[in-house]
Amino acid sequence: MKRSGIYNRGRGRSGMAVRIGMLLILALGCVCIAGELMGKWQMPVRQESDSRTNGQAVEVTADGNYIKWVEFHVTNEAMSAAYDLDVDSYRDEIHVNWIELLAYVGAKTGGKFDKNSVRKIEEAAEKLKSGDCTMEELTEDMEYYDYYLEAYTAVLGGMTGEFTLDGKRVYGLKAFSPIAKGFDYSHYDDFGSSRSYGYARPHLGHDMMGQIGTPIRIKYRACASKKDAQAFVF
Repeated sequence: MKRSGIYNRGRGRSGMAVRIGMLLILALGCVCIAGELMGKWQMPVRQESDSRTNGQAVEVTADGNYIKWVEFHVTNEAMSAAYDLDVDSYRDEIHVNWIELLAYVGAKTGGKFDKNSVRKIEEAAEKLKSGDCTMEELTEDMEYYDYYLEAYTAVLGGMTGEFTLDGKRVYGLKAFSPIAKGFDYSHYDDFGSSRSYGYARPHLGHDMMGQIGTPIRIKYRACASKKDAQAFVF
């Protein structure tokens, strides 16, 4: 009986040693994998830039060299004024860009738009169209102009441009409703409403609800799957 007890204790100690050894090997493997992944995360990922960045690629790294959050407080009046100036000057010698005009005002006011914003947009457009200065010269002393230009381009980029309408090539607004024509839907004007899922933030979207089976037209590739669309859109 004593031998059996000694044997059992010895077997218990050896089993414990094996388990500890396996845990150490597993921990070492995790450290190696983590080191390899960290090395990959630190490698710069290059993205194509907008033409207004002088053709230089924007470098996004693990250090956070990208915009993580944007507050978009541009008013409807400001967007309409900038858009009209963009479209009206499209075939002129100097074509003003509506996103650049909005970024100019955003940089001047810290992103706050009020009743004076339209006047500031029109004044900037007049200077540009008269040839008195370029947008680069107008904003050379603005520390945050590039930030607002990148942020507002992320929101509004691609919404204007040339397209074919009734067989004619025209320039104007290319954004459109994702709900297919002829299908009923409801919507909530909840842009800016409070959201708490995950973390507190304002909602930067406009909820649209259609019936199951409603065709969805998405202009750009999205990272949502068909399952996501069924769960969250309709």
